Amino acid sequence: MAKKITLADIAKHLNVSTVTVSKALSGQKGVSEEKRKRIKNLADELGYKCNLPVERINKNKSKVIGIIVPGRYFGKYDSFYWMMYQEVATRAVHEKCFTMLEVISAEDEEKQELPGLIKENKVDGIILIGRPQSGYIRKMREDGSIPIICLDFFDDFSNCDSVISDSFYGTYMLTNYLFSMGHEEIAYVGTLLYTGSITDRYFGYCKSMMEHGKKIREEWILDDRDWETGDVATFNVNFPERMPTAFVCNCDLTANYLIKKLRMKNYRIPEDISVVGFDNFIYPGLCDIGITTYDVNVKKMAQISINVLLNKIVHANYQSGVRVVEGEIVYKESVSKILKPDSSSI
Repeated sequence: MAKKITLADIAKHLNVSTVTVSKALSGQKGVSEEKRKRIKNLADELGYKCNLPVERINKNKSKVIGIIVPGRYFGKYDSFYWMMYQEVATRAVHEKCFTMLEVISAEDEEKQELPGLIKENKVDGIILIGRPQSGYIRKMREDGSIPIICLDFFDDFSNCDSVISDSFYGTYMLTNYLFSMGHEEIAYVGTLLYTGSITDRYFGYCKSMMEHGKKIREEWILDDRDWETGDVATFNVNFPERMPTAFVCNCDLTANYLIKKLRMKNYRIPEDISVVGFDNFIYPGLCDIGITTYDVNVKKMAQISINVLLNKIVHANYQSGVRVVEGEIVYKESVSKILKPDSSSI
């Protein structure tokens, strides 16, 4: 059986990007006439056939949007991504689009088994919520015929279209807030490189620490999850011998379990140790104290994701890139002020 010719095959022959090939074959602007002609001629020569039915290219027809989420992001209590999916689906309905959800298993990720929505050509575009393995993303992009938006993560392939929260400056502001409350010995909790957002939040923490003239202590950078499964609930945090006065956590779920583990060691929150999180979302009833956090504007992220994807599908006013959505600090009960001794009384 002859190998199916993809946009990636054409791009490789001509040493151009798949986006350039897609623009050329769809009549989109941004490609010179000479290059467009070369691409079209090679496509005909190789026997390339467009995967999208003609009716799906109609700008006035309702679009079908596939929402794909790696299964590990739908853990028992980690339903932040479920909330994000609901916001995307709601926004899609507002734009008169249909949505189809597919949760990919860890096994399919490992085997790089493409989602059925892509293999069976059921959708006009894909919103990928939560980063799968890098090899899996490359596999999804090999064909290049279905537009993809990455939501809540950024991948380093060329012409990546992503919508992300402001992880860097969000955590930077949270750490600054802890300094304003008198804290100077501050730790970070998050398994670095597990996701881009965890790492970005760590760098926001580092910026604040450095600007306040504080050394970043290796023993105060703590893992919070199992590398293979991503499980936070059962992960054993290894506390340092010398404890900080505050912890910056990469998400509220981690902050919740950290608080529980600190209490098991007879620390009071926030009287003894302060804790901040990120997301402003935690499973209802899971934590009995309000966690100071950075609110992620999920509604805005969903809106931008849908709008960018629709423009990408119909090639209207579309420009690839990363969209960063700002949020804000939400002050709750998990932080207390450190009162420094009055030098006049000494």
